[in-house]
Amino acid sequence: MGKSRIEAFSDGVIAIIITIMVLELKVPHGASFNDLAALAPVFISYVLSFIYVGIYWNNHHHLFQAVHGIHGPALWSNLHLLFWLSLIPFTSGWMGENHFATAPVALYGANLLLCAMSYSILVRTLTRHQQENQALAEAIGSDRKGFLSLAMYVLGVALAFVHPWLGFAMYVAVAALWFIPDRRIEQRMMREK
Repeated sequence: MGKSRIEAFSDGVIAIIITIMVLELKVPHGASFNDLAALAPVFISYVLSFIYVGIYWNNHHHLFQAVHGIHGPALWSNLHLLFWLSLIPFTSGWMGENHFATAPVALYGANLLLCAMSYSILVRTLTRHQQENQALAEAIGSDRKGFLSLAMYVLGVALAFVHPWLGFAMYVAVAALWFIPDRRIEQRMMREK
């Protein structure tokens, strides 16, 4: 099965997710900067979530550039990832609207954890038992970066119950870790050219 349909579908869903997030930014009912400042938590939440969705889109693109074959389980694994990504506008909005209260920050982190887990499942689905994707499997290797991210999300959720900003800081740290697309895949693709 070709990969172009799964890429196009994923791109469309991700574009809709970003659109939904931006529509949650409401115009303030006043003309002063103080009225605008009241929206700061919602805007901060939006910025981090936009970065996260962008990171997933970017890494998803790189992942599928290295894929040579798709099979049925990969379609379901990709839908699993898109499901968790589609909840980011909700958890992000709840976190921003409630000024980074404990429960919303913890739920946001749980959502990010589930996104990361589903991305890992997608990677394993694409590389396991598929000879045509062997180069991708070698590039990913043991995926220490992926497992580190999962641990950081779990820690971030736990820290949200200590102080929400500590959990939020952990989510920012994971975003910083993944901001540059997965170099393992890029380096492998450059060697194959």
